[in-house]
Amino acid sequence: MKQYRLEPRSEGPAALVLHEIDEPAPGPGEVSVRLRAASLNYRDLLMRSGRSASGGTDPVVPLSDGAGEITAVGEGVTEWQPGDRVAPTFFRDWISGPFDMAYHAAARGGSCDGVLAEALVAPAHSLVRVPDFMNFEEAATLPCAALTAWHALMERGEPVGPGKTVLCLGTGGVSLFALQIAKAAGARVILTSSSSEKLERAHALGADETMNYRETPEWDREVWRLTEKRGVDLVVEVGGPGTIGRSMDSLAAGGRIALIGVLTGFDPPSASLFPLVKKNASLDGIYVGNREMFVRMNAFLEAHRIRSVIDRVFPFDEAPAAYAHLESGAHFGKVVVAL
Repeated sequence: MKQYRLEPRSEGPAALVLHEIDEPAPGPGEVSVRLRAASLNYRDLLMRSGRSASGGTDPVVPLSDGAGEITAVGEGVTEWQPGDRVAPTFFRDWISGPFDMAYHAAARGGSCDGVLAEALVAPAHSLVRVPDFMNFEEAATLPCAALTAWHALMERGEPVGPGKTVLCLGTGGVSLFALQIAKAAGARVILTSSSSEKLERAHALGADETMNYRETPEWDREVWRLTEKRGVDLVVEVGGPGTIGRSMDSLAAGGRIALIGVLTGFDPPSASLFPLVKKNASLDGIYVGNREMFVRMNAFLEAHRIRSVIDRVFPFDEAPAAYAHLESGAHFGKVVVAL
């Protein structure tokens, strides 16, 4: 079988190298999965650059998000059978309950092998059945991007719903899943982007209001105007230090920021945190979610027929081009590799 590995170098980003290896067989409690698609996240760019905290110094099969079908089951496995369509969880061993730092020891595509390979052997407990109405390319976007959005909107704190307003920053995978989930739950959604063309596409997906943050750099004031000086109940914050100040200013009293990404970099934010105090608001760090959340999310996606927004699908032998496309920032939604 073929698999890519990220191989650290003494200088510069890790090399993405294609290898041919013997396909492993499942042991007790394990299953073999023939992977059909994988998708990229911003975290995968950080892994290649060496800036992700979940990375190590040894070669690793990259990418956390994939989907495929079970080809064999090991001794003692009763919940799966060959032919089942599944996706692996991002944190291999976080099944349920609160997060523990120990789960970082098995984060796919970082501290343990990921899914940019033709096959995967995985513990039976680390798989989730994918929605029947999705193809493999769509299902491959669920383990990180979709679950992160779901966790932020529906699992942490009060779930969003009618009467709530959500602000989504950007048009990457997490933000577009958040848009669709929030709308299906009955919430109002405001979305930002630097591209008017992308804003038109977001509006077609259901965004109630959109704004171009290049044309409106003080976008928090526009949010304030759109909400009649009330603010939003939840900000899906993917920018990090460069946007957190305006996100806090956009909040309603008692509102919440779901801090998900660091697209603007790793430097400490210069903004004062006092708006959180003044508004009795909260700031929640969201890092994907557990298997039980994944199952609940899939039921919601199936009930509302929410599909992944896929920007482009690359063949397996063009995986490096998929990285380059994601890094360009030209994408709208998810970048996928088909196997």
